[in-house]
Amino acid sequence: MKMVARKEIDLIACWSVDRLGRSLQHLVSFLGEINERGVDLYLHTQGLDTSTPAGRAMFSMLSVFAEFERSILRQRIMAGLARSTKRAGRPRLDPLKVKKVEKLLAQGVSLSVTAKKAKVGVGSVSRIKARMTDLKKAA
Repeated sequence: MKMVARKEIDLIACWSVDRLGRSLQHLVSFLGEINERGVDLYLHTQGLDTSTPAGRAMFSMLSVFAEFERSILRQRIMAGLARSTKRAGRPRLDPLKVKKVEKLLAQGVSLSVTAKKAKVGVGSVSRIKARMTDLKKAA
């Protein structure tokens, strides 16, 4: 775009319309912006040259279909995620282990010793301790 602004080029060559942008509004504004500066666009895959009225019309149609394809893909991904039975993230700690960690921490046992005795990670012990501290402050 810097070269377009400096009027160093008169044609932009791109592989495909979907490499330029994802939304119709962005693509249309991009084409308007470069056309204002006297720069045309050539799309290799579509064999499209926007220096002609037919090329500009075809670009607009391709832009609509590119946005449509993107929205269909997004809809399919969201539907797949909704059907998925897997939960995101790590599984929760066993409540019995949490109680054991809380008991050991209340006794003043260090984080690393508590982690070893409860057979959990030091990070988990640290999170439980932080939660216990927050609960004490709130009370």
